[in-house]
Amino acid sequence: MARDQLESVLGLHFRNRQLLEQALVHSSFVNENGWSPSASYERMEYLGDAVLGLVISDELYRRYPDLPEGDLTKSRSALVRRETLSHVAQRAHLGDFICLGKGEEASGGRHRDSILAAVMESIIAAVYLDSNYPEAKQFILRIMAEELEEFFSAGLVEENPKSHLQELVQGRGCSTPSYRLVSSEGPDHGPVFTVEVLVEGEVMGVGQGGSKSGAESIAAKAAMARLAVESGAGRGE
Repeated sequence: MARDQLESVLGLHFRNRQLLEQALVHSSFVNENGWSPSASYERMEYLGDAVLGLVISDELYRRYPDLPEGDLTKSRSALVRRETLSHVAQRAHLGDFICLGKGEEASGGRHRDSILAAVMESIIAAVYLDSNYPEAKQFILRIMAEELEEFFSAGLVEENPKSHLQELVQGRGCSTPSYRLVSSEGPDHGPVFTVEVLVEGEVMGVGQGGSKSGAESIAAKAAMARLAVESGAGRGE
């Protein structure tokens, strides 16, 4: 595996390469090769999750000095959830570098959200262990810059239609909504994005906007309106 390539993608240079290598080893690879269970990334995932949580908590705490604890917690959860970390991992092509067992490889583990998110947390731990907290913080804020910018541009959780929709459908026992880009039209200086939001594979709303995130927010509002109507009909209103 091209560790030099991965370091280049991540914008890092490890003093201890073994930390980076362990951060990429799935338990299925360990089991198939008879290695010690501690050779997988699972312990590093635990540490990385804690470091990530601290960095995001600190960023939210400083950005929103008047936000109550409950809203800070919701905002942090929106930023460190599995789907968010998986998107970050996909952008860095981490799936290409993971060491998987043959069975896990055959079942599509290289593209699974849970594995990609875990590896992202493990790499955060590797950065922290290889250097220090300030460097780990800098790495997290840099590699998650796109997600953070989208979150802060959209507003806080209570103002964010995507977060509202997620809470609503998960409260009904459904999986996290997914967003699908239908089209991107118009000139570079004035594009129009069309996005669908799906819940359990069903299109629940469509939105258009001058940015992908804006279109997603409009689609989420449309989905909430539809769910409200369906809920009212179900109660005989």
